[in-house]
Amino acid sequence: MGYQGAFRLESCARPNILALQPYRCARDDYKDNGTNILLDANENAYGPSLAVQANLEAPKANRTNGSSELEINLLGLNRYPDPHQIELKQQLCKLRNLHTHTSKDLGPENLFIGVGSDEAIDALLRCFCTPGRDKILTCPPTYGMYAVSAQVNDVEIVKVPLDPARGFQLQPETINTTLSADPSIKLVYVTSPGNPTAHLLNKSDIRKILEHPTWNGIVVLDEAYIDFSPDGASLAEWVTEWPNLVVMQTLSKAFGLAGIRLGAAFTSPEIARLLNNLKAPYNISSPTSALAVAALQPQNLAVMRSNRAKILEQRQRLLHELPRISRIGRFLGGTDSNFLLVEILSKPRSQGGRPSNERAMALYEGLAETRGVVVRFRGKETGCEGCLRITVGTSEEVDRLLAETRSILEGSHLDLDSGNSRTMKEEEAKERSANGVIA
Repeated sequence: MGYQGAFRLESCARPNILALQPYRCARDDYKDNGTNILLDANENAYGPSLAVQANLEAPKANRTNGSSELEINLLGLNRYPDPHQIELKQQLCKLRNLHTHTSKDLGPENLFIGVGSDEAIDALLRCFCTPGRDKILTCPPTYGMYAVSAQVNDVEIVKVPLDPARGFQLQPETINTTLSADPSIKLVYVTSPGNPTAHLLNKSDIRKILEHPTWNGIVVLDEAYIDFSPDGASLAEWVTEWPNLVVMQTLSKAFGLAGIRLGAAFTSPEIARLLNNLKAPYNISSPTSALAVAALQPQNLAVMRSNRAKILEQRQRLLHELPRISRIGRFLGGTDSNFLLVEILSKPRSQGGRPSNERAMALYEGLAETRGVVVRFRGKETGCEGCLRITVGTSEEVDRLLAETRSILEGSHLDLDSGNSRTMKEEEAKERSANGVIA
């Protein structure tokens, strides 16, 4: 006999959670099967920024004498980790105290450490937005996790798109007008370099929002990809000048440590205190902390910078060689990250080809399903018609990407014609599904 009680999930759960679309990440569609070339999640293809021995095991640790070697105390895993992470915060401050934008210094009191940047995104919403009443403002095309966290927290989203005509820069005047008209907007989430646009935002535009004369809210600047940008581009230290600024960063990208899920939010001591008060008491594990501290030591920073140089070299190669392939259009946005946003055309440029979602989708599927090369379809994003986002890989991975892309776009066209049997409705559904992956 089945359950006969009063419980009904549909009336017990929060309506906004029942309506929540499942989070879809990069590995939901195409797995890491050991042979696929994964150029879809903006990971660091050269690996973690840790000096490891040839057998891929970390050298025995001994940081008590100033060594930068890795130390993980396995026998101490029966104890809860440090809830305050002071040493890690000090290392992050040392990394960002460049005095490019201010003479002031960051200290541990300026930091919140979380499980990736996603914990900071959610913590800020819980800290400053009342569910069902307050709102956030985003600037599409942008990182999809802002919208997911807003829906989880029952917070409405107001959108002011980036300006494609200006290389996907902010529209600060429009943003400020929107903020003036709606005081329920508490947070403005902006991304620099942008995702999927790979473009640094103008510092002067961010300043205009920070200087809004009447808006009582916070600008949240997501700098996940900042270490692929020119030196001194980070505005992390600027939080010492602006009490209404939060700058988020991560070790997942340039540091090649996506697997440890470590993010940081630089902000005023007052905001950092609020965020630290509401977090789980032991949110960062001891192994994660040890790996992060090790990555910030001089020997391992040198590894990160060496890997970054290789990525920038391959980025330049893609900028040079991809346009030589038929049906490749313009690079949109910028070149300030470890990925590029590129148009796929309906037909060759010489024949007047235009950006085409259908062709971009066919290339995306052809690469992933028949060639083992996974990129990201972004054609449904604002201003990104016909676009693929391509993570910069190793030299060998770029070789394969270029060869397979040329084979599909300039070969028999069999791969490109694979979607011709789909109806317009089926094609639209396919494109929306592919575009819905958050990464």
